[in-house]
Amino acid sequence: MSNLAIIPLAAQANSTVMGRVYNHFFVQESSTGVRILLIVVLAALAHATVKAIRHVSEWLIMRGHAQQGPIGAVTQRPKFVTVTRLVVSGVTFVIYFVGLGLIVQECGFSLTAYLASASVVGLAISFGSQGLVQDIVMGLTLIFWDAMDVNDMVEVAGSTSNVIGRVEEIGMRYTKIVNFYGQVIFVPNRTIGNVSRFPLGGANAYADPQIPAGADPEAVVQTISGIASGMRAQFGAIILSDPEIGPVETAQGGPWRFVRVHFRLWPGQWGLIEVTFRQEVVKAMRALDPGYADWQVPVTYRAGAIPRAARKP
Repeated sequence: MSNLAIIPLAAQANSTVMGRVYNHFFVQESSTGVRILLIVVLAALAHATVKAIRHVSEWLIMRGHAQQGPIGAVTQRPKFVTVTRLVVSGVTFVIYFVGLGLIVQECGFSLTAYLASASVVGLAISFGSQGLVQDIVMGLTLIFWDAMDVNDMVEVAGSTSNVIGRVEEIGMRYTKIVNFYGQVIFVPNRTIGNVSRFPLGGANAYADPQIPAGADPEAVVQTISGIASGMRAQFGAIILSDPEIGPVETAQGGPWRFVRVHFRLWPGQWGLIEVTFRQEVVKAMRALDPGYADWQVPVTYRAGAIPRAARKP
């Protein structure tokens, strides 16, 4: 087919509805009214698309309520939530950027100049927002390397101060932590140096009161159990679960017997066991042995008790 045969086909294509729409919308031949209408339509379409994307993303996040969502991911996990919102933010930026570029083009400006100006402005913003970039990078690091998770009890050591509390949210700029006093602390991600997690949701304290010589072990265990239960009832915000009372044990290499009391505490509130619990036990034991001393109620801290079956003989 010759080139002369192609020309009528092109003219016929331009006479179709799609050709006229193309000429009106993308060729600088449309009237002022059509261009204004196109700008309004582009803006409305971009806004509606962004709202629809955000609505779907929030629906995916809230759908599970700590269960697996419709795509198989656990929707409450910060990794899913943050990545979803990050993708939505990126898509939103692209939609608005492209829509603004088309609007600028309809106003008669060069699309190439628009892209060049946007590159220069973006470069300037990147130099002036180095802290923001560091926050985002650190936030992604915390999420993808599982340094912490929502509802974790952590101690965050930063360049300015240390914070102990429960993680409420891991964001792209700040990590939100609620401390012992109920304060909501926003820690900039870039200031986080070390993260110490408490795997069981708190710190474990183990008190080993000795049983006075000649005393009834069962009566002593009941007394100590009553003291521990009373402290749990009085200091429920610090002692996070019911104390666990172990069996009467005999110290290896020593003639005395003791009973182990396991407390799960809010981290940093050691004085409640080292001072209050110890004083109450010493006071009760002195009714059985006047020479009972503070050192006979040792308190230790560790990650968790070793199961008895796993102990070496």
